[in-house]
Amino acid sequence: MAALSETAPAKLNLYLHVVGRRSDGYHHLDSLVAFTQAADRLRAEPAPELSLAVDGLFAEGLKGETNNIVLKAARALAAHAAVATGARLTLIKNLPVASGIGGGSADAAAALRLLRRLWRLEIDDAALQGIAAMLGADVPVCLASATSYMGGIGEELAPAPRLPAVGIVLVNPRVPLITARVFQARNGLFSQPARFDETPASARHLATMLATRGNDLQAPAATLVPAINSVLDALRASPGCLLARLSGSGATAFGLYENEPAAAMAASWIGAREPHWWVVPTRLRG
Repeated sequence: MAALSETAPAKLNLYLHVVGRRSDGYHHLDSLVAFTQAADRLRAEPAPELSLAVDGLFAEGLKGETNNIVLKAARALAAHAAVATGARLTLIKNLPVASGIGGGSADAAAALRLLRRLWRLEIDDAALQGIAAMLGADVPVCLASATSYMGGIGEELAPAPRLPAVGIVLVNPRVPLITARVFQARNGLFSQPARFDETPASARHLATMLATRGNDLQAPAATLVPAINSVLDALRASPGCLLARLSGSGATAFGLYENEPAAAMAASWIGAREPHWWVVPTRLRG
């Protein structure tokens, strides 16, 4: 069989409310999750054993990992389906590591989708979701890579209204940030769920709706990585920015724009002022 490939799109928490806490310390969330065209890419070809090579801009951040989440996903699927063969996997790491845009989770989800095809497994989406849930809280939503409401600790997924095609700029100060540390730094009251049924008619309409919501992890993340405040300031000051917000636990923030050309212009404006940051124009996936 020829080599196959899958994209692993960057995940955005357009809003993220922490609405409670379980007795085991995990937090209940309410979040609107969307995906962008910016993505890692995973390639697989038949091989007797499982192996993983990592290349790309952020490959160095995974150097030395012997149990990468992509391999965990591959091994979990192989065990579930009693697969006796392997695969030669190559991950092109275009997205920053530990950056709040679901890079590792998206990579694991891509591995499940890709190896189901490579190994020609008759395993349905529900069973694949069950494997995804064992790998991490964000892996189930990344498996479908579709706009969704996410609840519980990430395992409760519900359909969300269709979002307009809007421009996005992703900015990361090239500082990794561990999610657990951000939750530990958070204090204060819990928020209320904030889901909406209305379909936003435009980028500006979506920005207006999101402005009445927030990201409850933005403030604690900025205490750990103060550069997040500089990133948000730069996004807000960029031409055409309708909304600037941290995604997930950071340290990647995003700006929302009317369209892709507006996002490209803003990315150039930010990149010229902060050439050491990771700045990528993209758009929401349909």
